[in-house]
Parts: sequence; C-alpha cells; structure tokens
Amino acid sequence: MTGEDGRAHTGGMCRSIKTLRPPVLPTEATEEDIHAAALQYVRKVSGFRAPAAHNREVFERAVEEVAEATRRLLDGLEVRGAARAVEHEEAAGRVRAQDVS
Repeated sequence: MTGEDGRAHTGGMCRSIKTLRPPVLPTEATEEDIHAAALQYVRKVSGFRAPAAHNREVFERAVEEVAEATRRLLDGLEVRGAARAVEHEEAAGRVRAQDVS
C-alpha cells in the first residue's frame, strides 16, 4: 500500500505500541504504560532506539510531550459499551475457570 506521500506503508501501527483504553486493557493505563507507548512512538518517528548525547534533551522532552498528549486523550475518551465488554470478558473468564476445575 502506498500513502499520499508516495512511501510504502504497511497499513498498520507500530506493533510495540499497545492499545491503552478499555476494554482492551482491563484497567486504566498506568503511567508506566503511557510512558512506554510514548517512548516507542518517539523511537519510531525519530528512527533512534536511544538518542546520542547531543539529542538526549529533545528526545526526552518529546517522550514527555507525547505522554502528556496520551494522558489527555485517554482522559477525554468516552468508550461506549466498555462496561458490557468488560462484563462479558469477566463472565468468559469464569466459564474458563470452571472448565479447568
């Protein structure tokens, strides 16, 4: 697949970045979850796993800014049907537990 910029795209997201909203995560995302996602995003965009000393400050600032934007996004999302999905998963877990017994 080719994007508007003419570059080849896989059509997917970076596989290391996980969805941080319910019902995908059974609980709210932790600060660690948010920071890890922000770090992976900045690594992907910059092309650097770890910045050189002369880029460390801008790299770390970008991670913090992406983490803050992620917090605002997650805080503002309204996920309809999330409670039903969680209840369904909990019920399925109980059934699986009974099958094991």
